Amino acid sequence: MEIWINPACSKCRSALTLLDAEGADYTVRRYLEDVPSPDEIRQVLDRLGLEPWDITRTQEDAAKELGLKEWARDAESRERWIEALSAHPKLLQRPIITAEDGTAVVGRSEEAVRDALSR
Repeated sequence: MEIWINPACSKCRSALTLLDAEGADYTVRRYLEDVPSPDEIRQVLDRLGLEPWDITRTQEDAAKELGLKEWARDAESRERWIEALSAHPKLLQRPIITAEDGTAVVGRSEEAVRDALSR
């Protein structure tokens, strides 16, 4: 399993603490330094079963500068969102945990992290 984290994020630190407590085998990806490509974001979205706007932090300064709240949330705009997430990784919701069964979760709660562990 892999977990995409921002070390400054308390939710990320909590997820790591829980994974460690459960003895999980995982790798850490600091996605602000090792920025996911558009293809990697597409793959994670497929694993999550979500759209890019579902995992976008719209309150970030970059989101406000881009005017993301006004962007269409439809199939024609999907690639534009994915490109924005790759160009501005701070916009990604975190942490994202890829589970061993090929799925993924946004691990913002203990329940979500435990869900990833159970897969």
